[in-house]
Amino acid sequence: MFRKKSLGSKPEVFDTLIGKNTTLEGNVSTDGTIRIDGKINGDVKIKGDVFIGKDAEITGNMFAHNISVSGKVNGNIEAKGILKALSGSILHGDLLIKSLITEEGSIFEGNCKMISPPSESGAKKKNISEKIV
Repeated sequence: MFRKKSLGSKPEVFDTLIGKNTTLEGNVSTDGTIRIDGKINGDVKIKGDVFIGKDAEITGNMFAHNISVSGKVNGNIEAKGILKALSGSILHGDLLIKSLITEEGSIFEGNCKMISPPSESGAKKKNISEKIV
């Protein structure tokens, strides 16, 4: 439907697009990839990747595989892959991530915990709400 380069080099298809003039109250979840250019007041739970545009504002916790942020996020973020904070992005909250990339001009205020690959003992990872108070 909508095409955008993924956090890697392969093109990615957006399953959901939340436009600049849209405000959503409540939680958002999908198994696919989403691009957010509007405002969301609620948690965002995505099994795929999340692209947050420069005019977007998220107030709530985010859970996704890869997350690319150009806008504002007020809430905790859990990324099983890469969190990319682009220039001009503002992140207020705690991070539980595998990998972090920040550009000059991005702002982050909170705590950051890097997750490692699962251990061979099969220890179960806890989600962000259990790890960060």
